Amino acid sequence: MASLAPKLNRQCLLAACRCIAEPSLTNRQLAGVARRLHSWRVGAPPLLVPANSCSGSTSRCESRAWDLARGTRTSGLTTYNKHIPISTTKTCTPSSTEPIINSIFEPVTGTWQYVVADAATFNAAIIDPVLDYSPTSRCITTTTADAVLALIAQKQYTITWILETHAHADHLTAASYLKNRLTHTQSQPPTIGIGSRIHQVQSIFGARYSLPPSDYHPLMFDHLFSDDEVFPISSSLFATALHLPGHTPDHMGYQFGTNIFCGDSLFHADVGTARCDFPGGSASQLYSSARRLLSFPDHVKIWTGHDYPPGTRGPEACMTVGMHRMENKHVRDGVDEMEFVKLRRERDRGLKAPRLLHQSLQMNVRAGKLPGKTEYGDRLWHLPVKVEGEW
Repeated sequence: MASLAPKLNRQCLLAACRCIAEPSLTNRQLAGVARRLHSWRVGAPPLLVPANSCSGSTSRCESRAWDLARGTRTSGLTTYNKHIPISTTKTCTPSSTEPIINSIFEPVTGTWQYVVADAATFNAAIIDPVLDYSPTSRCITTTTADAVLALIAQKQYTITWILETHAHADHLTAASYLKNRLTHTQSQPPTIGIGSRIHQVQSIFGARYSLPPSDYHPLMFDHLFSDDEVFPISSSLFATALHLPGHTPDHMGYQFGTNIFCGDSLFHADVGTARCDFPGGSASQLYSSARRLLSFPDHVKIWTGHDYPPGTRGPEACMTVGMHRMENKHVRDGVDEMEFVKLRRERDRGLKAPRLLHQSLQMNVRAGKLPGKTEYGDRLWHLPVKVEGEW
């Protein structure tokens, strides 16, 4: 790999080193990775890894190298474009338990969205979709959600579920928008699902924002998952709802075969874990949820809900259980609960409130439905006013 050094940026070389570290790769597989890395010389566009070539260790290395290599050049380093959704496709060998996974990164809020499909029937579920919102113009737009719809149309998927891991506090959910759009393009509308404890979050924030009770009851969602509930995406692909409290009390993950979509619980290993300082959050519960995730076999893939990459890499959607156990800076093996709780609480004390906190929560406890119009035709949110000094 040393002969490639003059033609590769630092991120590509790091990706190549990761591939070399994969013990299961043959010399032929490594040569294929090297050819792709060679094509990503400085200034050249990345090559898209064909969907039907993604399987096993090779796909993890190639797709990670691709994620690192794509983007725009800035000061000699590769960075991702912070205003354009990044779409990648990870395709597992078709079976009754392993799905096709399409991952779309929304860079403004750092959110990973997923479309998870049955390779046999093309029935699929959307996980944690995003609406675009500008607090300056106070305008909701649908560029990111429409990119999800375009992918669905291109792949000819039928969406049976729109899954929320929790009531997000950092972005507006596109669940209701997508359901409304898909109702016109498929025979049956998708079902919007969330964990059964959403009523706890709705009660807290419905009262805080003076929402009418009709706007935040659990029936705003189509289905409330019980713990460990198994549900069908199609006749041949099933998922399991996993309760993963800590970030919020209602937080769920969704397991599809050897893939777990963990929402805001585990982040990339160099980021660690999600904050726990929202009402109903608990660092102790998050530690227990993390250990539950890390009790799965090492090869199981954990797909995160957010990524906030440092300058040395691009956004990454997935790490294995084994990688988290070795590398996750908050919950790797050897970190006990007391140490984690102390670290998490100290970290949370220094965090600012999410930029879209109030707008997100008022939309998301409604499953993404817009507030009703006033007699003057306006849709209103409640935003707290901070006052300094005595009045």
